[in-house]
Amino acid sequence: MGERLTRGIRLLAAGLLAGAVPLGATTYYVAPPPAGSDANPGTLALPWATLPHAAAAVGPGDTVLVRAGSYTGFQLTTSGAPGARITFRAYPGEQPAIVADNPSTPDGINLEGASYVTIEGFRVDGRGRAGIRAVLCREVEIRGNSADANQRWGIFTGCCEDLTIAYNVTTGSLLEHGIYVSNSGDRPVIRGNLSAGNRASGIHMNGDLSVSCGGFVPTDGIISDALVEGNVLLDNGAGGGSGINCDGVQGATIRNNLVADSRASGISLFQWDGGAPSHGNTVVGNTVHVAAGGRWALNVQDGSTGTVVRNNFFWSDHSYRGAMNVCAACLAGFSSDRNALEDRFTLDDGATVLTLAAWRSATGQDLTSFVATPAALFVDAANLDYHLRPGSPAEDAGVPFPGLVEDLAGTPRPLGGGVDIGAFEAIFGCGFESGSRFGFSAATPPSRPAPAGD
Repeated sequence: MGERLTRGIRLLAAGLLAGAVPLGATTYYVAPPPAGSDANPGTLALPWATLPHAAAAVGPGDTVLVRAGSYTGFQLTTSGAPGARITFRAYPGEQPAIVADNPSTPDGINLEGASYVTIEGFRVDGRGRAGIRAVLCREVEIRGNSADANQRWGIFTGCCEDLTIAYNVTTGSLLEHGIYVSNSGDRPVIRGNLSAGNRASGIHMNGDLSVSCGGFVPTDGIISDALVEGNVLLDNGAGGGSGINCDGVQGATIRNNLVADSRASGISLFQWDGGAPSHGNTVVGNTVHVAAGGRWALNVQDGSTGTVVRNNFFWSDHSYRGAMNVCAACLAGFSSDRNALEDRFTLDDGATVLTLAAWRSATGQDLTSFVATPAALFVDAANLDYHLRPGSPAEDAGVPFPGLVEDLAGTPRPLGGGVDIGAFEAIFGCGFESGSRFGFSAATPPSRPAPAGD
């Protein structure tokens, strides 16, 4: 056999094996008693009873399918491997509930140094710290879970690289954030989540230089190359904290998000705990509407430079705050245009409030942006329907942008003559049902704690 053919067969075999089920991979099952017992072999017919038992037994490539019922949480310290993930997943059509903290930490589910792991389909409410926590990890996926009324965070990660947090619901965190990505981990993907009614931020990214990652990842205090897209952030920040907070975040893309009824700011780029100011971030195709007691729709501070802003709607119902609060030092590399805006801006944290005309004169930005109210643009913003109304001035008013190929609902961009401004691309006369994408009702918004003072 020729060397070239031999090499080709080896490459083909390697490719097939990479997509195959790993050798020795096993699917285990967990169900509450009396069906489940940890003395069982963990099969569908004879499932285990507890998640800590399953966590102690699994190895790379294994999957644990969990039947409906109430469980004590678990800690996992075993890693999967590339092509051989460890997966804990709800049994199809069922949703298991974590109703007690795991035996090791005050969290529902805790991944401690466990990489290449997927957690999917759990309900984790009322835990002592986080609903789901993952630290010192790579390639972790947290998908399709629900976390409500946890003491500090719905989902927390620290020192994790290349993680995915997608299609979760995180509501009512009592002290802090719905989703918190922390401590120098790079390339997080935060996609398609609903985060609502949390006392602090809906999504908080913080490089946090003060916390060492112990050499697992470089402790530079910077989160690089994040992708935050297609999230719905509602009614967050009564205790302070933006819908989307970025502290020491660099090279992020923040697109197609709906941030509404925010009690603090809408989207913030800054440095507080981070190792350096936020820098080189792109904010494109978002709809941001801040509540009357809130702050500014876009807040760029602490020398955070190189921000690119396109195709957004920015509005605040506050009496004098408005679209953008950008520090003078933050104008280096700042580029903003093709946005629909409230007619209020500031370069000095609100000491001086500028009109759009004065903003243009002072900065040279937003030369083709325009002023528009929520009522002029949207079907029913008061009831959280931010789809464009027929004849909306935001229709076709945006600009094509790299990576902006669909909207929050998955509709292709552009439709019609151009890209629309905001999180939704307009579809008129095509049978689209407003709001049908989301798992929340405008008639029953999430409850929230009493607002704190500014």
